[in-house]
Amino acid sequence: MISSEHLTGMILAGGEGRRMGGRDKGLEPFAGLPLVAHVIQRFDGRVAELLINANRNSDAYEMFADRVVADLVIDGAEGGFKGPLMGIYSGLRAAKTPWLLVAPCDSPALPNDLVARMVAGIGEHDIAVAFDGERLHPVVALLRTSLADDLAATLAQGERKIDRWYACHAWCKVDMSDCPEAFANLNTEEEKIRLEAALENDAKAKKAAT
Repeated sequence: MISSEHLTGMILAGGEGRRMGGRDKGLEPFAGLPLVAHVIQRFDGRVAELLINANRNSDAYEMFADRVVADLVIDGAEGGFKGPLMGIYSGLRAAKTPWLLVAPCDSPALPNDLVARMVAGIGEHDIAVAFDGERLHPVVALLRTSLADDLAATLAQGERKIDRWYACHAWCKVDMSDCPEAFANLNTEEEKIRLEAALENDAKAKKAAT
């Protein structure tokens, strides 16, 4: 088992939020808190250090994490907004532990026991990816930080597809088919409003049942 002192958590908040009008999704209000704060709750007390990958508003993110990590530069290319694989690479380089668990800032309903389930599911593999029973969620992943050099070489070749890089390594699915709704990610204002209402109704139903 991977203990908490050997595990760094990182929330990916380095995107441009194009489908949300260019707004910084991690800082968007959701159920009374910024979206990123909901994801932080899944890591709280379960990792040695919490990072946030962000390419803007670093001052705002600093209050939520131990460190804010911007996208690194590969072979002289411009940094920032280079996609989630670059964010993962930046986290692998920044982490001081053998393992890095990443999750996106726009999935506020992730399982409360996400860390435990990912750790339990990786076995002898180098990468574990959440699977909701129908599809993989490649930005919810547990990775060995020793993969950083390999990923640097891959990025230098121009690769930006996460699944193609994962396929080059010993990886596995972690079955989360009991809670597929937990992996809803919010790309638009409409999706945010719908999920907020759904979670509120669910909370009311659970309260009424007790």
